[in-house]
Amino acid sequence: MGAFTKFLLASVCVAFVAVIWNRPSFDPESLRGVRVLVTGASTGIGEQMAYHYASFGAQLVITARREKVLQQVVDKCLSLGAQQAFYVAADMADESDPDRVVELALEKLGGLDYLVLNHIGPSPFSMWTGDVEHVRWLMKVNFFSYIQMAWKGLAALEQSRGSLVIVSSLLGKMPSPFVAPYTSTKFALNGFFGALRHELGMKNSNVSISICTLGLIDTPNAMDKVKGVTNVPAYPSSEAALNIIITAATRQPELFYPWFTYIVTLTKDWFPSVTDYIIQNSYNYIP
Repeated sequence: MGAFTKFLLASVCVAFVAVIWNRPSFDPESLRGVRVLVTGASTGIGEQMAYHYASFGAQLVITARREKVLQQVVDKCLSLGAQQAFYVAADMADESDPDRVVELALEKLGGLDYLVLNHIGPSPFSMWTGDVEHVRWLMKVNFFSYIQMAWKGLAALEQSRGSLVIVSSLLGKMPSPFVAPYTSTKFALNGFFGALRHELGMKNSNVSISICTLGLIDTPNAMDKVKGVTNVPAYPSSEAALNIIITAATRQPELFYPWFTYIVTLTKDWFPSVTDYIIQNSYNYIP
């Protein structure tokens, strides 16, 4: 390893430690009574975020497609200490549903302090076969509905000095095989909301934007897709959810969870050939 490479690695380590050291402290009491809308909350990370917010005494509206499951999540949120909890079943592929969900949240809660956009549409874990229509549909769910909901809720967040939370993925920083449609939507999210953060900053807006880059999380859907295909370790959805909430509450612009995802995003630019080799050989694929 050359001296310059060693210097770069040392610089990254120092910068990472500095970021951790200077991270704002999290006060759980700051979430008591806050008004939160969480999408994709019937399972996985969204469900876990709903439970964490409830345990902090927040007021919640949750949404996903399955009404019966949403009712169960709401019941548990109330038992965990949520001051209020409501649900609305919605399909983010329907052009009217994103607006409808935000309107209902504003009506039920009287405003918004946190708008947490977490939902995703189903997509196969396989080589792309040229299905352009699926990519177009997935962009509607994973990208355009996020923009629609952000715009609909922005005025309310401005009034409350609120936070917009975008749950993204390491796959929105690094292309990976078997998920071309999905990774394209995450790249789009990172680009759009990164630009929007700059624009809000230039306008001295009260609204913070937190973009959350997650590695492989042990949600049922993710585990079903990668079973037998890769040995990449998965991390707990409850811990991921809590880290997202803390990131938003402390108004940090970015989260990388688990921590090494930050280092991984740097290697693709520093050592692209090595990174490509590792990615392509981390899957059990036989042509």
